Amino acid sequence: MTPRRTRYAAITAVALSVLFAAGAVTVASAEREEAPRTPHSASADAGFARDMSVHHQQAVEMSFVVRDRTTDESVRRLAYDIANTQANQRGMMLGWLDLWGLPKVESGTPPMTWMGMPVTGDAAAKDGALMPGMATRTQLDALRKASGKEAEILYLRLMTAHHKGGVHMAEGCVQKCSVPLERDLAQGMVDAQESEIALMADMLRKRGATA
Repeated sequence: MTPRRTRYAAITAVALSVLFAAGAVTVASAEREEAPRTPHSASADAGFARDMSVHHQQAVEMSFVVRDRTTDESVRRLAYDIANTQANQRGMMLGWLDLWGLPKVESGTPPMTWMGMPVTGDAAAKDGALMPGMATRTQLDALRKASGKEAEILYLRLMTAHHKGGVHMAEGCVQKCSVPLERDLAQGMVDAQESEIALMADMLRKRGATA
């Protein structure tokens, strides 16, 4: 083969390899999913993640308190399940806020604004009950001082109210949130907490009390 033909063959090979690489990149780009849009700070997605994280934190706190105030295995087991589940869910929601590049606390925005039910003024400051179902500071102090059956009944009553408020908020996310994964989590909260409300009603009846 002459030098001219050799150079021509080499140039042709390089050109073909470049075209092949360009085609591969085009195919890869066509198969790559479009980057999802992230929720904005005032969205229902962000508002639910922030508010439910606070709501969950109190449930975790109450559950750890009652585990130290009773030896009843059924209550301690329920409290452990609630604390473990809600701590994990809280971690997921805070993780989403980090992923979206959004603050975990939105200063100047009252809780529940994303649901069109902002908690403002005296209601927001009322003894620490910031959102539906949340216990007041007085109720939390009473739980810390109670023991035995008294602590069990108080915990079950407070957690029943807490779950009902949580279900209300989660149903709001199911209706308003735009991120499918977050809506799925919210629906899972509704299903699990409604089941636990029924369980706690039965546990209260066994202790001669009602919610």
